[in-house]
Amino acid sequence: MRLEPRRNNRLSLRSRNLRATGAAACLAAAALLLTSCGQSSDSATSAATEAAKVVPQKTTASPSATADLTEDQQERKSVLDATKVTFDDAATTAVGEVANSKLVDLDLEGVDDDDRDESPSPNATGSPTGSPSPTGTASPTGSPDATGSPSASPGADGPVWVAEVAEKDGTVHTVRINAVDGKVIEARVDADQDAEDKKQTADRLSQATQTPEQAAKVATEKKKGTVASVSLDEADGNDGNGVIWSVDVVGSDWKKTTFDVDAKNDTIVREETDND
Repeated sequence: MRLEPRRNNRLSLRSRNLRATGAAACLAAAALLLTSCGQSSDSATSAATEAAKVVPQKTTASPSATADLTEDQQERKSVLDATKVTFDDAATTAVGEVANSKLVDLDLEGVDDDDRDESPSPNATGSPTGSPSPTGTASPTGSPDATGSPSASPGADGPVWVAEVAEKDGTVHTVRINAVDGKVIEARVDADQDAEDKKQTADRLSQATQTPEQAAKVATEKKKGTVASVSLDEADGNDGNGVIWSVDVVGSDWKKTTFDVDAKNDTIVREETDND
């Protein structure tokens, strides 16, 4: 009879020990679970952050800026991006090649649509007298160079300025200038001029009291851009009694605008934009 209370005491003590051990185990398991959850949450957050970094890079990429340009505009951009010598510098170089000469025509090859439309001349002297000039009007002196029609894009040595300068008697010389380094590639007298051609050129120059540089300034004040061509010609509708400087300006949109500027008073008499 005296042994039973002791057994009950031992059982009660064992039960308390087991409950304490079980509680400690539960606490340890709970702590482990919380730690795991925290790590999983951190991992998920990190993964989401990395994904956010990647997705915008894929969705915000835009196509090339040239994708919206027409073929003509891309051609102008290609030529003008490669050109380092300005119209003014090319004009000064061309006139300096022939003593006492004046500029009649200056064109950056490949910028004008007509450059691509012309077919090569069958002989080394170029196109016959009266072939289209870079501004679309009849050239008073014939072909712009000795190798046929101009190239449509920069050649192996880069783009080229083709100038025509005339002596006082109207004799025209063609001067080709590297538009990258400004060096003269070729300077020669046009071989296919006759007396009438020379007289026509001399008459036009005598009427032009404004310089091509002044005409170019008037054109670029009307439209900001790069001068790609200047040519002396007769004004339409005046029966040869007036002359104009035809100036091509390429804007930042790579569209070309042609201005006909009165060669006597620097007023713009015609303006036309090529949207191609």
